[in-house]
Amino acid sequence: MKSAGAEIEALELRLLLEAIHEKSRYDFRGYSFASLKRRLGQARDRFSCASFSELQHRVLHDPKFVPLLLPYLTVQVSELFRDPSYFLALRTQVLPHLRTYPSLKVWVAGCSAGEELYSLAILFREEGLESRTIFYATDINTEALKRAEAGIYEIERIALFSENYRKAGGRTSLSDYYTAAYGSAKFDQTLRHRTVFSDHSLVSDSVFAEMHLVSCRNVLIYFNRELQDRAVGLFKDSLVRRGFLGIGAKESLRFNKEAEAFSEYCRPERIYQRT
Repeated sequence: MKSAGAEIEALELRLLLEAIHEKSRYDFRGYSFASLKRRLGQARDRFSCASFSELQHRVLHDPKFVPLLLPYLTVQVSELFRDPSYFLALRTQVLPHLRTYPSLKVWVAGCSAGEELYSLAILFREEGLESRTIFYATDINTEALKRAEAGIYEIERIALFSENYRKAGGRTSLSDYYTAAYGSAKFDQTLRHRTVFSDHSLVSDSVFAEMHLVSCRNVLIYFNRELQDRAVGLFKDSLVRRGFLGIGAKESLRFNKEAEAFSEYCRPERIYQRT
C-alpha cells in the first residue's frame, strides 16, 4: 500500500505531465511512470524545486521552461554499433534479403543524437546498399536531431565505438569515417546525404509509408503498455510486407497486441519480420 506521501507525489507527477501536455506539443502521459519519476526527480533537483508541483508551476508560467525539461524527459543514451551482435545480424541475415529490393527505405525511430543512424549508414555503405537507400531519422527532441545532423561526438567515446564496429563485422577501420580535431570526432558528411531528419512523435504522429527496415531500439521500455501498442502499430503500418523491425535487447513483442503481425526472424537480436 502506498504511503500518503507517495500518493501525493504520484498525483503531483501526473499533474506535471498534464501541464507539459497543455503548454506544449509534448505528451509523456503514456510513458513508464517509474522511469519518468526518476528522471524528473533529477530535474527537480537540478532546478532547485522542492516538489513536482514547483516544476509544474514553472511549466505553467515560464514558456521557456519545457525545452529545459526535455533532456530529462527523453533518454539520450546510445553509442555507435551499440549491441554489436544486432548489427552483425543485420549484416549477415537481414541485408542479404533487403538486397533483392531495387530501392530501400529505413526508419530510425527515436534516433537520439544519431549514433544508430551513422551505424546503419556505415553498414549499408559497406554492404553496397547505400546508394539505393533513403534513411529517415526521427525524434521528438529537436536539439537531439541537431546533434544527429552535426554528427560530432566526444573523442573519448571513439574507442568504444571502434570496438563495437569491429565486433559488428566492420570491413575496415572506423577511423575511415571520421576526422578528429579539438577533442571531437566529426563523422563523414556524406554518410547523411541520403538521410531525412524529422521531428516525429510515436505518441501522436502517423506512419512512415513503405519502410523496409524500422530500427527502434531501447525506446519501448520507456512506454506503458498502451503506448507500446500504439508504437508497434505504427511500425506495422509503416513496413512493407516482409519488412523488418529491430527493437532493443530488453524489449519484446510477446505481449503486444500487434504481435501476430510479426514473426521472429532473429530471436536473440529481437529482429522481427512483418508477415
